[in-house]
Amino acid sequence: MTQSYTLVVNCPDRPGIVYNVSRIIFEHGGNILESRQFEDSETGRFFLRIVFESDSERSVMADAVAQLADAFGMDWKLVRTDQPVKVLILVSRFDHCLAYLLYKVRMGEMPIEIVGIASNHPASALTASDIRDVPFHHLPVTPKTRDEQEARIKALVEESGAELVILARYMQILSDDLAAYLSGRCINIHHSFLPSFKGAKPYHQAYAHGVKMIGATAHYVTAELDEGPIIHQAVESVTHEDSPEDLVRKGREIENHVLGHAVGWHVTHRVAMNGRKTVVFRS
Repeated sequence: MTQSYTLVVNCPDRPGIVYNVSRIIFEHGGNILESRQFEDSETGRFFLRIVFESDSERSVMADAVAQLADAFGMDWKLVRTDQPVKVLILVSRFDHCLAYLLYKVRMGEMPIEIVGIASNHPASALTASDIRDVPFHHLPVTPKTRDEQEARIKALVEESGAELVILARYMQILSDDLAAYLSGRCINIHHSFLPSFKGAKPYHQAYAHGVKMIGATAHYVTAELDEGPIIHQAVESVTHEDSPEDLVRKGREIENHVLGHAVGWHVTHRVAMNGRKTVVFRS
């Protein structure tokens, strides 16, 4: 039976990478449907993403790729494109990003399976989201319960088989230990184009300072707060006529779309780590 696969490769740049990867796909009866590549001249790294069809089982293809990877020093992954990525979403009381992700999934526009939603607020606080068909976990966080609840988050990841954790406006700072545990598989949405306005009500602070542009950033979570590798960013101009409520509304829309793009690219295996940066083969 013909299967569709996505192969992502990251290795030191040298001649013959594309040729040899294409060769093993051909030798296993494969047909390449899409191919994107990037060579970073500063780091000397080469990145390749190939989508192909083959009658070979994944284990057979993986064995062939593994042999090639040893010769070229490759970091690689090979996944079936018809299998959705299991996702755990963490959210606080602002649930517009959660509602947007639920909508995208239910419309069949994002290949993910939401295996759970966890929040430091009760389900009744999520006024914008219909979560009736998704397991919900209330994990109230206080200074005394923080370690216990982070242990519970780890357990939820393990029990559900979650491959990605999304911080959909989860307003709790993860410990260094949890950030390290989720390295490369946790995405946060942040209003990073408001760097001068920390803490509560950043859009109201921005309004008070008369900003002319607001925006958002989706990035991978690291121990350094809001400093992880950036996946996607967007901005929108605002004027003196925009009220604080207008900025909040526009900010929500930007956050939704930026997070949606970042998650969509991650789960279709279009994002590769490149040191403190990312390579994104946009769709």
